[in-house]
Amino acid sequence: MSQKEDPQFKLMTTESIPRLIPRLAFPTLLSMLTTGIYNTADTYFVSQLGTSASAAVGVVFSLMALIQAVGFTLGQGCGSIISRRLGEKNIEAASVYASSAMAASIVFGIALSVVSILHLQGLVKILGATPTIIPYAMDYAKWILVGAPIIGSCFVMNNILRSEGHAAFSAVALTSGGILNVLLDPIFIYGLKLGTSGAALATLASQTVSFLIFIQFFIRKKGTVQLSVKRISAKVKTYADIISTGIPALFRQGLASIATILLNTNAGLYGDAAISAMTIATKIIMLSGSVMIGIGQGFAPVAGYNYGAGLYKRVREAFKFTLGVAFLLLLIIGANLFVFAKQIVSFFRDDADVIKIGAFALRAQAISIPLHAFIISVNMLMQSCGKRLQATFLSLNRQGVYFVPLIILLPRLIGLTGVEIAQAAADILSAVTAVPYLFLFFRELKREEKILPFNSPR
Repeated sequence: MSQKEDPQFKLMTTESIPRLIPRLAFPTLLSMLTTGIYNTADTYFVSQLGTSASAAVGVVFSLMALIQAVGFTLGQGCGSIISRRLGEKNIEAASVYASSAMAASIVFGIALSVVSILHLQGLVKILGATPTIIPYAMDYAKWILVGAPIIGSCFVMNNILRSEGHAAFSAVALTSGGILNVLLDPIFIYGLKLGTSGAALATLASQTVSFLIFIQFFIRKKGTVQLSVKRISAKVKTYADIISTGIPALFRQGLASIATILLNTNAGLYGDAAISAMTIATKIIMLSGSVMIGIGQGFAPVAGYNYGAGLYKRVREAFKFTLGVAFLLLLIIGANLFVFAKQIVSFFRDDADVIKIGAFALRAQAISIPLHAFIISVNMLMQSCGKRLQATFLSLNRQGVYFVPLIILLPRLIGLTGVEIAQAAADILSAVTAVPYLFLFFRELKREEKILPFNSPR
């Protein structure tokens, strides 16, 4: 099939950017918000059980972040490659990468489940659980671990579909599971009296529904990319390509896991209320930040497709549009979080200490949240265009290069306030660091345009 005959290629390389990115971003944004809402719903419903139960969600979040890290690494790694291969019209290569990433996610999920469940109590202690939090954390974590292969596979299939422009269907799969999770939480937690285990079981059930919706899309061969056992690669290079391309996501999400452990450990010095407060503030910021992730994931396949096709002007246009829209939205969200911080935290947990600590932390992060538009846009631009080293380093910054030393140093200098402001400080430093990388990338595009003087597809 020629480029002119391929409607998907034509859409991705000729449609107006202000129409194309919202078209791809809206369903992804909806799915991200739904995912964020049901994660926040877990926190809300479990928080009604008590401060220690609320803190348990924050402790286990670092484990969820690890599962997500691998899912995002394999998913975004193969997704970036797939969008460029489709831009080059190499559908078979795209299908091989997709099938191999899917197989790797299942194998990893099974291995993580077995090893972690066998050492569960020791694991939650390492994650930052205090003696009063451990029972709740174990009840929550065991079912999350059972679902690890399913959760990781959903991330991979989500990225495969988005990479070829089927963001709307991907949103249906994730949204359906998310709505189910919110409905099942109160039934399992209170109705069946399963406590924190009920919240985890609701998550497992919802992820299973999303998995089944995703997989039937591929079974019915509705997309361009095909998943099949025969296309699973036996070549080490295939997996090396996927991991090296997706490694920014591994560092970004993997460091989120490490950062959460350090956050819980340092907050735990000030009691379960501090862990609970930071859990609530973090979940709210994550829900707000999912706006940027959703917009960015609508932007990424556009950047990858057009970069692979040699349409560098459209890459620049897509980035500028994404940054402008995202910054405005996050500025509005941040202002509201700052003003209504106390009311928001008290909605989750009516505890004076939790409200005091959580509101201050939420306001600090609300100030820096508009910077996520720049930080994530630059990182996704680098990753989707195959700039692995740059994308990897930038993804290290927010949760690694800056947050990890700050969460260790600041509490020792200014006590609990250091715990509360560490993430905001890391965000500011990360945004500053991304500026020269963006400048150098755009300068490189101008050099490459001299090779393609008419900026026409390869």
